[in-house]
Amino acid sequence: MAEGHDDAWGRPDGPQLAGELRARLDKHAARWSVIERLGDDEPVPRPALGLDADGSPLTTAAEAARVDVRELIARLPDSGNPHLRRRRAASSRPAAVDWRHRWGWPWITAVRDQNPCSASWAFAAAGLVESMARIEHDVWAPRSEGDVHDGLRAACGRLGTPEAALDWVRDNGGLADPDCHPYGTPPPGLPAERREAWRAAGVPSWDRSGRTVRIRGYVRLGDVEQQKVWLDTVGPLTACFDVYEDFFGLGAGVYHPTTDRLAGATCVLVVGYDDAAGCWLFKNSWGTGHHVGGYGRIGYGEARVDHWAKCGLYGTNIDPWSKRRLHAGNAYESGNGPAHRNVEMLTAGPDGRLRHWWRAGEAPCRWTRAGRPAFGRDASGQPAFTGTTYNRNMESLHVTPGGRLRHWYYEQSARTWRDGGLFGAEGDAAPGSTPAFIQSDYGQPGNFEVVVRTADGRLRHWWRINGSPWTWNDGGCFASGIAHYGPALVQTRARRLDLVATRRDGRMQRWWRDDAAGFVWRPGEIFGSGIGSAPCLIESQYDARDEDTAGNYELCVVRADGRIEHWWQGNARGSAWQRSAVFGHGAVSVTGMLQGSFGFRLEVFVLRADGRLQHWWRDPDADGREGEGWHEGAVIT
Repeated sequence: MAEGHDDAWGRPDGPQLAGELRARLDKHAARWSVIERLGDDEPVPRPALGLDADGSPLTTAAEAARVDVRELIARLPDSGNPHLRRRRAASSRPAAVDWRHRWGWPWITAVRDQNPCSASWAFAAAGLVESMARIEHDVWAPRSEGDVHDGLRAACGRLGTPEAALDWVRDNGGLADPDCHPYGTPPPGLPAERREAWRAAGVPSWDRSGRTVRIRGYVRLGDVEQQKVWLDTVGPLTACFDVYEDFFGLGAGVYHPTTDRLAGATCVLVVGYDDAAGCWLFKNSWGTGHHVGGYGRIGYGEARVDHWAKCGLYGTNIDPWSKRRLHAGNAYESGNGPAHRNVEMLTAGPDGRLRHWWRAGEAPCRWTRAGRPAFGRDASGQPAFTGTTYNRNMESLHVTPGGRLRHWYYEQSARTWRDGGLFGAEGDAAPGSTPAFIQSDYGQPGNFEVVVRTADGRLRHWWRINGSPWTWNDGGCFASGIAHYGPALVQTRARRLDLVATRRDGRMQRWWRDDAAGFVWRPGEIFGSGIGSAPCLIESQYDARDEDTAGNYELCVVRADGRIEHWWQGNARGSAWQRSAVFGHGAVSVTGMLQGSFGFRLEVFVLRADGRLQHWWRDPDADGREGEGWHEGAVIT
């Protein structure tokens, strides 16, 4: 029996009551309290655990190879995160780190609940992948614990380890999103002979290869000081520890056991530390009703939390599904390159041919024309360009001189561009315009959604079910008096389609599709004046407090005088459109826009009056008013 503990525990005929545990903590002068929501006469809940330290051995701290974290990260590509760049240049670490709201930004996905399965090992591994995706690429990318849990053929009560889960993620093409492969358990009372059939019905959608965050491997850290350096300069860590009976009641404060009665072991995601309090800060997978909003604190060395090695991760490779709202037009950020954040761009020349350009995701971030030859010969304007869930294929769409639409796609497995064919009748699209082209979440794989301006100033919607026979469907025309329309289509978090177009009076107007009323397009607010081009619209990460909250709309458009206006709308707060800046010169249209892996900054691509494309970007720390914070970048073509 450990010093200062006793083995008297609860009542012999039932679970420990919260009041009994509170009395116990008073007796032991504990530095922590019982979950506040529990009344004294309520039983302390006992969620499932999950660590299998015997059947699937977990590396101990003593067994882990020595790692010098600062030496390791010096060899890694620049993270792109300006905050981490500063931390890595620092000679010492801070006394406390908390990744929940570090530097004024949220980095950790919402607390989830593993019950009733013993799956903390899968939740810790998934939490690590999605937190590093956020830190390295500035995007919310929630992952499915069910993907790894079912991939390992784990029954509901089966124990495991984060290391086994991360090994599976590394070796099986990454970790899918929850809509691709949900986490779930068989309904209570389902006969054993029907459980396999229930599980078989939960296989991932067949476009899983384009919906996974991929990883190259992970690092085991045994030294506590190096673990703290990692938390400061890289990100969270998985951790496992013993669970004593009193731990189930942990609320606020720093946990240390008051009993020797062992209940098992569990795994969590460590999201920070506090030297003054002498503890690790962790995110559990028991829902927000435990600890303080799902987060707890455990003292250094307590319950063998430092006995086992902690696991860290770097070099995540984000899927196009997670980034689908963050770009529009002829450019997007892919998972290519050593840092997995190359910018891909497709341009149309005066000869109507398409050319692929890319920008490296690490210094000096040069633009390079891809070695593959130009393709196509009938683009009348700039193409729309995106990455999709079909094995991360590149897909493009452009308007022909005759006003039809042509689809091209880059087949990753064959490493070649293929003509996807024409659709629409002559004159269905205005020659010279750029279509809006996105992949929505209607169906699995998600439908393609296209909106284009017609020659007579209306808007026409096209869509394709992404399965046999792969035909495009005419969604009909709506609106009138449209002067310019381009890459300005977004699917909202509520699954509504939104777009913005420029009217003949020089003002902009939002339109939205009312699915409940028979998929009717309805007019929305009108804003701006003196606009001379098609707008380009994305949903950004600004004000996206978590993975389920809609970020701001960001819109760039060219005025009649050749300058560029930036507008934004606060979706989470319901605020109106606001113009934040006017910048640039000699512009004709905005051909593309994205928010990528460089500190939440906005990047805009503009067609100039001299026929060349130019890059502009905004420092996210600047106010941006009247052009402050917008920087003139490279002339690309």
